[in-house]
Amino acid sequence: MSSSLTLLLCMLVLTLILRLPIAFGMMVSGVSYLLMKHQDLGLVAEQVLNGLYNSYVLLAVPLFIFAAAVMNSGTVSERLFDFALAIVGRLRGGLAHVNIIVSVIFSGMSGSAIADAAGPGVVSIRMMEKNGYTAEFAGALTAASSTIGPIIPPSIPLVIYALVSSASVGALFLGGVLPGLMMAVSLMIAVHFIAKKRQFPRGDKIPWAAYPRIIARGFLPLTLPVVLLGGIYSGVFTPTEAASVAALYALILASLVYRALTWGRLYEILVESAKTSASVTLIIASAFIINYAFTAENVPGLVAAWLTGMQLTPTGFLLLTNVLFLVLGCLLDTSIMLLVLVPILLPTAKLLGVDLVHLGVVLAVNMMIGLVTPPFGMLLFVINALAGVSLKGMIREAWVFIFVLIAALLIMSVFPQTVLWLPQMMGYKTS
Repeated sequence: MSSSLTLLLCMLVLTLILRLPIAFGMMVSGVSYLLMKHQDLGLVAEQVLNGLYNSYVLLAVPLFIFAAAVMNSGTVSERLFDFALAIVGRLRGGLAHVNIIVSVIFSGMSGSAIADAAGPGVVSIRMMEKNGYTAEFAGALTAASSTIGPIIPPSIPLVIYALVSSASVGALFLGGVLPGLMMAVSLMIAVHFIAKKRQFPRGDKIPWAAYPRIIARGFLPLTLPVVLLGGIYSGVFTPTEAASVAALYALILASLVYRALTWGRLYEILVESAKTSASVTLIIASAFIINYAFTAENVPGLVAAWLTGMQLTPTGFLLLTNVLFLVLGCLLDTSIMLLVLVPILLPTAKLLGVDLVHLGVVLAVNMMIGLVTPPFGMLLFVINALAGVSLKGMIREAWVFIFVLIAALLIMSVFPQTVLWLPQMMGYKTS
């Protein structure tokens, strides 16, 4: 390992220890490397900017962020909650099942785990607390169910993975459908046994006469995933254009149909979305500098040679990758794993014949589990801040959900068709 690369890694670790923002940490580390190698900073900056501004796929990210913010600002969360309550509310632990179903539905609108936890998640926690559930259990379940958001399309992490790997966004979106549903079923099975053991209450019986009104209230938000996927796979618009459709659909729904969006609130949403989008773009730009350094030092090639020398099968490679990402997910931000580690692993995956869509969905699930796993557990911190739930209590309750999500992840890794069946049905050719 060269002294320049050693400096980069040491600076990266140091900035993480000092809790600097991820983007600034990667930027400082990358610039330190470039200065030590006497590289032209202007030339590298030009390459980074060209990579960002010439990326059509990347346009989807700010649009999905905006769509999620608009959906959270209106009455959509409450409507989805009422709809899910009508479906599974009468089960033992009905509100816990509702929490999961709402996450599944909202995942087809936002593509962000944080948006899911901050919007429908907070509504679910408050409702569960009113009906006798502990805040810690409700918070832990909300964090776990929010991980479904970026797996079922649309998905911001899968869009960024497509940028890094050049995999098909459309195939990735379809590939996330069955795994997302598997995660939901796994969580519902865990809730079933916990509910029986703790004697959680059933929800109130809803009269049949109320069902048409409940379905009508939730119908329009429920059609958004259908519009997006139908438009993409019928060829009406591309995945990037689907993001603009989602943003426009959400805006019309919240402002004109439900009249829950004022001009003042719209301005706040635009500002919040711009800040979040700028933060994501800065992280991606900083990661490009790190990737430039790794490519110059032939790190992907060295890793590929080392892993190929282990004579791994494609399944063995995926299982080893799972272990690596599950461990690092406890410590590192999702952005670092997605933008720095994934490019290092891609050459090996291609050499071993691992399908890039299968790999992308498996890695996305890995990273989402990391959002619930201590000590980093970003979703746990979000819920702690927004709903005031004890962090220690949530961590104690979250382990059972982490284990069932890992079990679902192993099934996806060992059986590629759980990811690839739906894309193949729509004409995707495996790599």
